[in-house]
Amino acid sequence: MKIGIFGIEGFSTGKGNIVDERIDTLKDMFKSAKKVFIQADIITESDKLKEADGIVCPEKGRFDLIVGDLEFVETRLERTEDPVEKELFNRFKPMLEKEELLAGVVLSEAEKKIIQGYPLLTMKPLFLVKSEDLENKEKILFSAYYGLGFISFFTAGDKDSHSWAVRKGASAWEAAGCIHSDIQKGFIRAEVMSYADLMSAGDFNQARAHDKLRLENKEYVVQDGDLINFRFNK
Repeated sequence: MKIGIFGIEGFSTGKGNIVDERIDTLKDMFKSAKKVFIQADIITESDKLKEADGIVCPEKGRFDLIVGDLEFVETRLERTEDPVEKELFNRFKPMLEKEELLAGVVLSEAEKKIIQGYPLLTMKPLFLVKSEDLENKEKILFSAYYGLGFISFFTAGDKDSHSWAVRKGASAWEAAGCIHSDIQKGFIRAEVMSYADLMSAGDFNQARAHDKLRLENKEYVVQDGDLINFRFNK
């Protein structure tokens, strides 16, 4: 997961924790030796923002991103001889002039190939940060993580309490692959308990005694906060 930061001071390129207080609770409950937060790759260099899964910027930064894309589109229209590219960018130009984002524009496979690698940042998911929240870096990353379409599931035990990132709508089979390809390959069932049910019961054994632990197949859609143990053939 790569999060681009545009127009917000205090971030450096590198790894950034998605701090989730639920992991602290799980660590205490399961007496885990350590806790492991999800780590995002933070990108701050403007020439590498095109590599990000999504862009985080202050509310006023939205306009700057649009202007940057408009300038690029106008330059390409002056230089390109490709009729497909000209037609595509002639679609983009009036949208940007009306201060509309390019995210969500439906593209053909040929059009996708044309813009691949181009720094059109408004084509990416955009998460806007309110001015009053700009000083809280942990909150920015946590909110942006969810705002850009990710959710978290957990594993917990003596060794560690661990948070894992998946796209919203991911299956249990896809979640298994986040941990290890061998678990995904040998997937049998997922033992699933929601974080809310675990907290209501007070501990894992009580929750299991009240039938809050479910067996799910590989098509199960993972929910944010699911505590999952994967059964798999080794």
